[in-house]
Amino acid sequence: MTTEDYVARIEETCGAEKDFIVIFRYDKKEEVIKKILQKAKKEKAISTIIFELTFQNTSFRLYGTGKAIFRNLKDKNELQKVLSDLLL
Repeated sequence: MTTEDYVARIEETCGAEKDFIVIFRYDKKEEVIKKILQKAKKEKAISTIIFELTFQNTSFRLYGTGKAIFRNLKDKNELQKVLSDLLL
């Protein structure tokens, strides 16, 4: 499997430090959330709706809807590395 099997699309925000919005495939959403919660450090959680997480010095927010926002990444390559370490 590759990260593309889990990711529906990736959107970039503007600015010096980029944020990336990752939308996971609907049919893989539960599997993705489970995998991420096993590997990432939970900073804060609001029920099972929103999780504030850190993984490899990257902070991000994971939503129960199957969306994640990764903050302060240099580029898409850095995002791909974090995603593959989290999901594969």
